[in-house]
Amino acid sequence: MTRIAVVGSNMMDLVTYVTRFPELGETVEAPSFLMAHGGKGANQAVAAAHLGSEVLFVGKVGSDAFGALTLENFRRHGIDARHVGVVADTPSGVAPIFVEPGGENRILIVTGANAMLAPGDVERARAELAEASAILLQLEVPLETVYATVALGVALGVPVFLNPAPARADLDLSRLRGLAFLLPNQSELALLTDKPVTTIAEAEAAARTVIAAGIAAVVVTLGADGALYVTADSVVHVPAPRVTPVDTSGAGDAFIGSFAHHYVATRDVTAALRSAVAYAADSVTRRGTQISYATRSEFDAFLLTSKGS
Repeated sequence: MTRIAVVGSNMMDLVTYVTRFPELGETVEAPSFLMAHGGKGANQAVAAAHLGSEVLFVGKVGSDAFGALTLENFRRHGIDARHVGVVADTPSGVAPIFVEPGGENRILIVTGANAMLAPGDVERARAELAEASAILLQLEVPLETVYATVALGVALGVPVFLNPAPARADLDLSRLRGLAFLLPNQSELALLTDKPVTTIAEAEAAARTVIAAGIAAVVVTLGADGALYVTADSVVHVPAPRVTPVDTSGAGDAFIGSFAHHYVATRDVTAALRSAVAYAADSVTRRGTQISYATRSEFDAFLLTSKGS
């Protein structure tokens, strides 16, 4: 069984499904609401666990009801949470999410206890991280913790995958050298490079500026257009199966959790990308984030259906 370590965030998702967004000062009735577990780190951990990976999580929760529910959620999914600390007198992270009828979303995040995850917390997990086949990172925790984790992963010889989300223009690429993969979406890559990323050609050009800065490989998620893999000497575009989206929340995290699971199992980037775009496509056909992620048997059934369509 592959072992994936996630150093990152957890949130409680507060999802409101809207018919339209209100104008300034306007009140609009919304048809439904959903509260579920989320956070980019936790989402990626659950996706990998659903597919059969053994998962370790390093993070922080608040000393509130959401924190207790998050720890129980990790246990329910079989995720090793021995390095998830509880921060006294601090709320857990929350993510209010607003979803339009076509499935597109707008998300706010309040990081809460996630902001307390420090480099020392990662160092205390060194022995467990050394046993991992991959380390997954995002930007919902402090940047210094991200940089320290990249450095530790490189020192341990463990491949590190960084999802630069939410996007930050102050991300220092020079401190990310040694990454196995940088995995932005189009808007994140655009902010990171200050270049347009509206087409596949533009995504490739922007990714190459990141590679020139010393990052070995970039995987750009393109939504319904799949994903683009770029290195100094290769480009691979993997299209996604066509589905009718219900809720795109957490699709990028589904992609990353699936990509990491399949890559560490096979070391075949193209095959892992094909699996990941399919897994993400399947996730958008259901509401919510983690609750929309298929188990391995459910995903196998989706693959059979999508190949036959």
